Amino acid sequence: MNRLSVIGYTTAGIIAIAAIVVTVRTVAFEPRAALDFGSVQLAEAPRVDVARAAQHLAEAIRFRTISHQDSASNDWGEWDRFDAWLQAAYPAAHAAMNREVVADHTLVYTWPGADATLAPIVLMAHHDVVPVTPGTEGDWAHPPFEGVVADDAVWGRGSVDDKGSLIGIFESIEALATSGFTPHRTVIVLSGHDEEAGGTGARTVAEAWRSRGLAPLFALDEGLAVVSDLPLAGRPVALVGIAEKGYATLRITAPAKGGHSSAPPPETGVEVLSKAVIAVASRPFPMRFSGPAADMIRTLAPEAGLLTRVAVANTWLFEPLLIAKIAATPAGAATLHTTIAPTMLRGSPKENVLPQDATAWINYRIAPQNTAAEVIARAQTATRRLNVELAWDGPAYDPSPVSSTDSDAYRVIGALAYDGGQVPVAPGLVTATTDSRYLAGIARDVYRFQPIVASMRDFEMIHGTNEHLTLDNLRRMTDFYSRLLATTASR
Repeated sequence: MNRLSVIGYTTAGIIAIAAIVVTVRTVAFEPRAALDFGSVQLAEAPRVDVARAAQHLAEAIRFRTISHQDSASNDWGEWDRFDAWLQAAYPAAHAAMNREVVADHTLVYTWPGADATLAPIVLMAHHDVVPVTPGTEGDWAHPPFEGVVADDAVWGRGSVDDKGSLIGIFESIEALATSGFTPHRTVIVLSGHDEEAGGTGARTVAEAWRSRGLAPLFALDEGLAVVSDLPLAGRPVALVGIAEKGYATLRITAPAKGGHSSAPPPETGVEVLSKAVIAVASRPFPMRFSGPAADMIRTLAPEAGLLTRVAVANTWLFEPLLIAKIAATPAGAATLHTTIAPTMLRGSPKENVLPQDATAWINYRIAPQNTAAEVIARAQTATRRLNVELAWDGPAYDPSPVSSTDSDAYRVIGALAYDGGQVPVAPGLVTATTDSRYLAGIARDVYRFQPIVASMRDFEMIHGTNEHLTLDNLRRMTDFYSRLLATTASR
């Protein structure tokens, strides 16, 4: 037997062994977090008048609580008017709850439970919104701040992000309070006034709670939702955020000697800055099949077909293929690693003047496997041969802790999203940031789920054009929050 024959037999043997291992692991594979949501006992709750809820949401949209990049441009009177309207629109809720204003405009409501020794639950939804890009107002089917109810939807900025959630919560509490329901466990509603601009209100509240030793059982905020066309499953899937990425913005400054552009030096500050931005952005963080994103895939493997099940059961062999499939879209890729996004540049104030310094800002969304310290260290290494200065622009936040998928709270949220077995439920990673990040280490668990159904394309309207909440989704919201409160606040 010659050497080639030996090699051939050896290779065939290795392939045969690998095939056996793949088969055995596939057969033995059990989806992660395959909970029996159908066995969870959910309380009934009064139904909300959706037409009235739609009218209230339309009215809420008309208050221009717009968080601008520079808070000095905010019309804070709109926040005050919104606050007064909220009190008038929900008299039973306000009679049942104690109201507190923090950091001038953040609202905290407490519905005292009969047993003060029980850890409270927290529902969150912010009431500020992002601006509409000037010049795009005509692209909207209905003006963004008129709160029009048409075509079975409520139209306007904030209808989804995130006044829709806040109105859903208040409609539910109003109905429960009117029906005579009294919670056994204290309920807290936290509505941040500047979530879209850093969340200083929610942070102030969290700091006060930490100092008082308040430890909520769980908190629920916006984040993920029911995706009607998730590519992996080919059917609606409820994704419950159990963690969110960290957030940081790096400021890179290239000092330079200013002067007239007619006599430039061999290398201008803008050129140095450009090299620095490219050096940082051209060293992306590696993608990893781990953490909440991997948990989601493992949970949904049975919904994805045999090939995906085989790959998930045998990551030792197919991890690169899984990563390639998930990373086929920017949104998918963002769940697997820390993202690097250069967003702003500043140079000379005039086209014929050399800047005395040039500055760029790079926004990072930090994956659970990384830290802010690692991010800036990587940028420093990438730019070590360039004359630039690096610093965080504002606070840098590490990724949140990963919340439990075995808790009673997760089971109740999942059971409500499960919709009687119609929708599979899986944990997921929120790639944006929410006010709930400030409750890390305070609440036992933090979940991020908005009870709406939307397609991948529908989500583009958030912070974009034609934002609207369908009446069906508004009904889902009010039903969800009513039954969530009736169930979790009774225990």
